[in-house]
Amino acid sequence: MSEGNNPYSSPVSEEGLTGGESAVVDKDARLWGMLCHLSALSAYFTGIGGIVGPLAIWLIKKNDHPFVDDQGKESVNFQISMLIYHLVAGAAFLCLIGLPLLICLIIANIVLVVMASIKANQGIRYRYPLTIRFIQ
Repeated sequence: MSEGNNPYSSPVSEEGLTGGESAVVDKDARLWGMLCHLSALSAYFTGIGGIVGPLAIWLIKKNDHPFVDDQGKESVNFQISMLIYHLVAGAAFLCLIGLPLLICLIIANIVLVVMASIKANQGIRYRYPLTIRFIQ
């Protein structure tokens, strides 16, 4: 599948170009966009950070560059969605399907965050699948 056909990631410039048109995003914005995504993984090491890490970076850096604002909102929305999915899986623990569901959610979270981080570092706006858009 080529980048132009993937509904979850496509290059978008500040003027709204899509569909394979190249976007120019400066190095600093790409770094902070990547950190918005990667900071979510700190939850696995510290116990907090799933939502707190991306939220803190987004709130601090959102006015510096539209790319960081976009990727920060995307990361926060995804982590809120993952929290909801984890709570549902935790409730399903009593039905014996909760453990496999939790394992799948953890693996999906790690893989998707790493994919989003790589795309953000390349200056490509990433869209997570199955994300509830709380913050527009």
